[in-house]
Amino acid sequence: MIGILTEAQEIRRAVEDEDAEVPESPSEVEPRVITQMLNEMLPHIRVPADATPQEVTHLLATALGPALYTMVSGFTLAFTSLAMAHDEGRTDVSSAEVLQTLALQVEAGRFDEGA
Repeated sequence: MIGILTEAQEIRRAVEDEDAEVPESPSEVEPRVITQMLNEMLPHIRVPADATPQEVTHLLATALGPALYTMVSGFTLAFTSLAMAHDEGRTDVSSAEVLQTLALQVEAGRFDEGA
């Protein structure tokens, strides 16, 4: 999720920078990047051909629940971090830097449950 926001920022910057080479239009690149990142985050689910609707529902809820929780938590954390930097009037740090710092903190396990 932080990666999606960071990648979106990089695409936006490349579009705004007239000297930067943008191989494709952002409207073509951004959905592919986001789809790729979502595919990496979401689990692969195998549903037996003879599964009942209730079994399919249970499989989907069991597989997607934790991934969706992680995604929503990540976007909430990213939004809150960016909003705090904005509300504090921070001009010494860019949004990309806020997201990079946050990504490093997440990688280090700072936001793991029980930490």
